[in-house]
Amino acid sequence: MKVKILNEKSIPDMPWESKPAGCNDVIWRYSQNPVIKRNHIPTSNSIFNSAVVAFEGGFAGVFRVDDRSRSMSLHAGFSKDGLHWDIAHERIKFKTDIPEMADFQYGYDPRVCFIEDRYYVTWCNSYKYKPTIGIAYTYDFKEFTQLENAYLPFNRNGVMFPRKIGGNYMMASRPSDSGHTPFGDIYISQSPDMIYWGKHRHVMSPSASWESTKIGAGPIPIETDRGWLMFYHGVLTSCNGFVYSFSAALLDIDEPWRVLKRGKEYLLSPQELYECAGDVPNVTFPCANLVDKDTGRIAIYYGCADTHTGVCFTTVDDVIDYLEFNSQV
Repeated sequence: MKVKILNEKSIPDMPWESKPAGCNDVIWRYSQNPVIKRNHIPTSNSIFNSAVVAFEGGFAGVFRVDDRSRSMSLHAGFSKDGLHWDIAHERIKFKTDIPEMADFQYGYDPRVCFIEDRYYVTWCNSYKYKPTIGIAYTYDFKEFTQLENAYLPFNRNGVMFPRKIGGNYMMASRPSDSGHTPFGDIYISQSPDMIYWGKHRHVMSPSASWESTKIGAGPIPIETDRGWLMFYHGVLTSCNGFVYSFSAALLDIDEPWRVLKRGKEYLLSPQELYECAGDVPNVTFPCANLVDKDTGRIAIYYGCADTHTGVCFTTVDDVIDYLEFNSQV
């Protein structure tokens, strides 16, 4: 392994499948996808765009579950191997001392980030029925305490960095509008206390054809000796609507709004039937990555057509090698 991985754990039992013979892609799919199907629990219409972390010798996660009334909510789940999941049938009921938060405890597209001594959950929260970024924390994935929302509406894709930088917490996000946003850049905001967010910095805008409509941060960034490795999704507008693919970027360690490398091409796009056909066709949307510090292996969890959850694989070395010779910057 050429790249040194920082601030990650050894996860020897994480999901992994070697690259298929003859495959030249940087990222390859798990052969048994989707790992979580839309009807995984009795209440679900679909389960997708969800977050997974290593936890107590196994794995835990927060899952987007759209139920059969088509309400969007977050559910907790546990797994021994990261592939077979026991997901709660009931949504997470956040504890909060903030009256304004109590009536709006549902939302979608969570990320989970371990910082210091707890797991922070960020998600697209519906405050007064307008999207913004909710924040909560948990120690055990059984009880969750909700904090103040990070931003004013409208915002989506809130993704924390796994440690303070320059004394502040950092979060990437994508300011948006109230609808199915036809635009979007990635920004980074800073906070001394997880309550007040400011010092907003622009990171990057849509650029290449595959991401020409909008972009947004994906899983929690991976700290390496080369910079922060961040997967992000990009959207193009075709004659049949949006197409969601994803690639990677490398950000400066101390000033992560500075982009060092950025993929010219997508690394995964909707091509398999379970990614092309579903409630929202043509979507591959990454929300989580497991990283093994010892081997550099990465397992990425991604939403498939807003219906199922899939897994794909790569390594830190493979992605950074790709960026070295295929960067927009």
